[in-house]
Amino acid sequence: MDDEQRPGFGQRLKNIVIGEGVNLGDRSLFHRLSLIAFFAWVGLGADGLSSSCYGPFEAFAALGEHSILALIVGLMTAVTIFVIAASYSQIIELFPDGGGGYFVASRLLSPKLGMFSGCALIIDYVLTITLSIASGADAIFSLLPVSLHAWKVPVAILGIVLITVMNLRGVKESVQFLVPVFMVFVLTHAFAIIYAVVVHAMDGPAVAARLAQEVQVSHAELGTFGLAALLLRAYSMGAGTYTGLEAVSNGLPMLREPRVQTGKRTMLYMAASLAVTVLGLMTAYVLFNVRVEEGKTLNATLFGAMTASWSPGMGQGFILVTLASEALLLFVAAQTGFLDGPRVLSNMALDRWLPGRFSVLSDRLVSQNGILCFSFGALVLMLASQGNVSHLVVLYSINVFITFVLSQAGMVRHWWQARATARAWRRKLAINGIGLLVTASILCSVVIVKFDEGGWITLVVTSLLVALALVVRRHYDDVGRMVRKLDLLVGRTEAFGLPVEPLEEETPPSRQERTAVLLVGGYNGLGISSLLSLLKYHGRNFSNLVFLQVGVVDASVFRRPEDLEALKTRLAAQTGKYADLVRRHGFHAEAVWAVGTDVVEEVVKLAPALSGQYPRAVFFGGQLVFKEDSFFERVLHNYQSFSLQRSLFRMGIPFELIPLRIEEGEEEEEKPEAV
Repeated sequence: MDDEQRPGFGQRLKNIVIGEGVNLGDRSLFHRLSLIAFFAWVGLGADGLSSSCYGPFEAFAALGEHSILALIVGLMTAVTIFVIAASYSQIIELFPDGGGGYFVASRLLSPKLGMFSGCALIIDYVLTITLSIASGADAIFSLLPVSLHAWKVPVAILGIVLITVMNLRGVKESVQFLVPVFMVFVLTHAFAIIYAVVVHAMDGPAVAARLAQEVQVSHAELGTFGLAALLLRAYSMGAGTYTGLEAVSNGLPMLREPRVQTGKRTMLYMAASLAVTVLGLMTAYVLFNVRVEEGKTLNATLFGAMTASWSPGMGQGFILVTLASEALLLFVAAQTGFLDGPRVLSNMALDRWLPGRFSVLSDRLVSQNGILCFSFGALVLMLASQGNVSHLVVLYSINVFITFVLSQAGMVRHWWQARATARAWRRKLAINGIGLLVTASILCSVVIVKFDEGGWITLVVTSLLVALALVVRRHYDDVGRMVRKLDLLVGRTEAFGLPVEPLEEETPPSRQERTAVLLVGGYNGLGISSLLSLLKYHGRNFSNLVFLQVGVVDASVFRRPEDLEALKTRLAAQTGKYADLVRRHGFHAEAVWAVGTDVVEEVVKLAPALSGQYPRAVFFGGQLVFKEDSFFERVLHNYQSFSLQRSLFRMGIPFELIPLRIEEGEEEEEKPEAV
């Protein structure tokens, strides 16, 4: 390999840390990267299951001296988990290509409500990452002296960085790493719950009597409304337990075929494991009569009480392994935020609510920009909150219930509208209707309970993101309207002075003649405008025209194998149209296309070969030029032509930019303006 082809230091470092690019030509690619139900349960279920480390604690603490009522709250929570899971299983059936809160609200309610749901999810996933890692740090430092607690935030920040690198390597690689941690957590907590129930098996009647007495006493002291308010507050403070249940419907594109069956099986695993764990832990808290202790998690206190009669070595060993599994699972529960958060960003970017760069995939076929964005948001929030779980829990769970409510409302509307054709529509309507009532009531109670305590911050930040999305969409819509004016040029090229003598088919191109290699992005007005500008200023200086198009494998393409094949077919057809067009006007032409995750990278790979075939080749690329060059426009548009020009210049290959000026007030302008 010569020096020009050898990767630079940055590329070699990237290959070591993140891994080499994935081969898009591998026909087994989708199968290899997809997840079976078990791995999906690990990767997507870690968030839900790990919430049992802080959700039950918040609910238990909210009961104060009425702790035995935790049995009622735990049962209410378990029932709610199954209600939400059942309603989301129907969403999985209706949206087999991925039906997270953004898609469901957009398709079944309205695009703007979908955007609102998407913005709520984005903020929720940032909070998921931050809260999970902060709780993991709490679990670790529950085992350490108070003098070392000053290191908690640095450890949490390191955790965010490590999880970020794992996800930049790819979905399956990051999930496989979690399996041992996940299984240790499941086994140790299952043992703890079973042990607590077996040891106190004979205490069942006494516990039931205590619970009945507490209900009577609390009713006498607080009244019916007061007792209901107490239970509702505890139930609401534990609402973080339900986050993560929507992750399966969001993450369907990464699941193994048949996706619907895999998704529903994964949802069942998640719901059952979470409900059993939450109800089991709440029961164990009551059976061992644990109380909140400063500087320790409630689970640490529980495991200490549970092993008090064991030999010191065995007891300490169990506590260490169990809390370590909690800490590690909480760290990697941030995985759900990194798996589903960037996917929401990608989908919103494809619909032009957010900058288009969020829909781009890296050569590892992950949304690198989205992952880095969520990582940055989590780092900022971690520093701002100093990893205080109590503060973060207040901000948490509001947004996920906004998404729950909108999704259930959309499904209720769908079943009602489809009642004439849908099978068993009454049963399906009832399931989503119950889900809507449950999630709406929780949302109202969570907002009321948490608003004055800081929940308003979440609503304000979400509103700001909604406002930003509206501004971004308006800009893209304005640009889209202006660009569509150029589409009038398609099919009307004779009006711009092109020669009309057709090329003799049997005449071979002369490789030694001057050749223009024109980059195009589909057969559209922008491509035709670039071609016409090229011919306007260079005319017959070029005898050969090569049309080069790179199909970008973004979030809209990398969903199933047939989407990738359809992209390749579309590329061949579009570049072929350009070649046929100019052949009819007397030019030799060739169509070249490729697929990849980065246009600049793919063109740089192809350029040396094309320059070898056509030694006198000059590359051309069109670039939109706006009336005003603002920072906002530079963020929303990629300006890849400039990057490509720099890359080819370094290789000694000439590249010329073709400015395509578009601006308001040019409705009558059809000819491309050269600047």
